[in-house]
Amino acid sequence: MRSFTYERVVDAQAAVAAAGRPGAKFISGGTNLLDLMKLEIERPRHLVDISRLPLREIEELPDGGLRIGAQAANSDTAGDQRVRTRYPVLTQALVAGASGQLRNKASVGGNLLQRTRCAYFYDTAAPCNKRDPGSGCSAIGGVNRIHAILGASDACIATHPSDMAVALAVLDAEVELLDADGAQRRVAIGEFHRLPGDTPHVETVVRPAEMITAVVLPPAPAGRQFYRKVRDRASYEFALVSVAAIVATDQGTISGARVAFGGVAHKPWRSAEAEAVLVGRPATMATYREAAGAAMRGAVGRGHNDFKIELAQRTLCRTLAQLAEGS
Repeated sequence: MRSFTYERVVDAQAAVAAAGRPGAKFISGGTNLLDLMKLEIERPRHLVDISRLPLREIEELPDGGLRIGAQAANSDTAGDQRVRTRYPVLTQALVAGASGQLRNKASVGGNLLQRTRCAYFYDTAAPCNKRDPGSGCSAIGGVNRIHAILGASDACIATHPSDMAVALAVLDAEVELLDADGAQRRVAIGEFHRLPGDTPHVETVVRPAEMITAVVLPPAPAGRQFYRKVRDRASYEFALVSVAAIVATDQGTISGARVAFGGVAHKPWRSAEAEAVLVGRPATMATYREAAGAAMRGAVGRGHNDFKIELAQRTLCRTLAQLAEGS
């Protein structure tokens, strides 16, 4: 780990001002950043500690939604009675995301910004466009079992590791940001993370010296919610494929549907194609299979991860069937 300076800030405006220093980076729970610093993948010259900022509250909004402060711990968010009751898919995703110790430390804002767990990204001897732009992508033609099947490019086939972000995608959440001039803006979660294109090292739309202050949830949509995560072991593991879904039915017909995948792309993958197939159709396995096929129509395997295409379809079908049956 390289040497760095450290600063603890006490208000949000001081935080974004401090982040304007050359080589500055925010630190909160540090559950991902510190590992990357030890490996010298991240090399900040100045750490701005935002963990004490008064951004931990989960607040009611006039429209019935919730505003979750960026410093709220994953465990506190998952355990909040309003989240558990209105947004169970979010609680399920957070609980599936990490061990209890990590959930106690990790923040909601930091969860959104965690970086890929691609082994080549962590191996500083291997070419990686995300770590060293222009060096190449070792995963293409390499061991790519956990890698992307949707939205990838010739520059990068890494996946985004967050479970929480997949649930936020299906809930149509927004991310609240603050800049050094005190201006605030909100970004739809579907636009927050970027696809790799030719610049896989640019992972979000967050601007320099801009800070996440909250995640905003709209009123809960109609229907039953569920998050299903398929992984190699039962705990403390990242998704091979995950599905967040919300389904409403009326007398055996699907009246509303939302679908998002995790573990398949560089960002949480909302599937408008699957949703279009489902709405207005009978709640049957034939419908689910058609929706799953539509969701994976553009999927491309790279050899070791070919199985993910079928796995994603089966995971979606099982999740939809469970929701439609009300179990």
